[in-house]
Amino acid sequence: MAPAKGRPGRPRGKLTQLQKVTRLQQLFLQHPKGITIDEIATHLQVNPRSARRYVAALRTELRNELEPVTDGDGAKRWRIPDVEVPRRVAMRRTQAYALLAARPLFAAMRGSTVYEEIALASETLLGVARRPGRGPNAGLRGADLEQRFRYVAFAPKDYSERSEDLDNLFQAVADLRPASMLYPSASGAFERVTVHPYALLLYKESIYALGRDVATGTVRTFELDFVRDTRLLEQSAFELPDDFSVDDYAQGQFGLWRTEREPVPAVVDFDGATAGQVTARRYHPSQRTEPLPDGGVRVHLSLGNSSELASWVLGFGPHAFVQEPAELRLQVEELLVAALTRYRPKTKPV
Repeated sequence: MAPAKGRPGRPRGKLTQLQKVTRLQQLFLQHPKGITIDEIATHLQVNPRSARRYVAALRTELRNELEPVTDGDGAKRWRIPDVEVPRRVAMRRTQAYALLAARPLFAAMRGSTVYEEIALASETLLGVARRPGRGPNAGLRGADLEQRFRYVAFAPKDYSERSEDLDNLFQAVADLRPASMLYPSASGAFERVTVHPYALLLYKESIYALGRDVATGTVRTFELDFVRDTRLLEQSAFELPDDFSVDDYAQGQFGLWRTEREPVPAVVDFDGATAGQVTARRYHPSQRTEPLPDGGVRVHLSLGNSSELASWVLGFGPHAFVQEPAELRLQVEELLVAALTRYRPKTKPV
């Protein structure tokens, strides 16, 4: 018979178990003198049998760097040896607030073990940030600067249903382990691919894995939206190439890819209404701007992949005009005509 709702017991699902082990590790760091199985069970809201299983799992993960100790009452406690306890990191309130401001960046990871780790670190940072300061708000309660100094996400995605895939990819990146996954091919059909994941990237509020496709030998991006059924290949490992750098693939506004061919120059003019907006941003490392006599600005770009360039130009509406290449100007024109067609009233048959 299944346990009644709310009754401590074995949590369902692999992910929940991973989260419990993560919280257990944080619990040991908070209790350097050790903690009993019963105390662990109470904190994690599980039964003692499950608590013992989590301790065993954590010992495996930490390579047996947990030790049993006996207190004055004869109770057996588990603890992380003093030599393994992380050193304290000195941090000022301003530094803590700066890190807390970035918390919304990770909202897409909610539900994963990675997010649980970040949330636990955030709680520690809150303790630092809320210490009495020396400024005009020293000693005042309710200042809550962490709510008033923060990054505001533009349009974050919800990956709560993809948390196990996210955790597997993160572990593959962190431990340099190959991963197997289902991913759409050019035809749209899902195919199983084996990947050496080099990096996990947050880009435009989405999550991507950047890695080498073992079958083709090419380095490509895998968007988490389309990843299915990830499997961590724990019995093998790969080496990160000495010359690998994420910066080689970061193309600013225009995607995640590495230039493998001769870049194509593009020139786009912006009128005075958007000149300030354009010059204030760095859309691509190759970007070069020059003023125009009418108060506008001309932007020069060199891109090895122009697939996202047309949609970028269209985002400025009538305030942008493509000077070159001619192919891009024609593409923008065709898209505008197609969009206008959707808004024109359809003539009724006579």
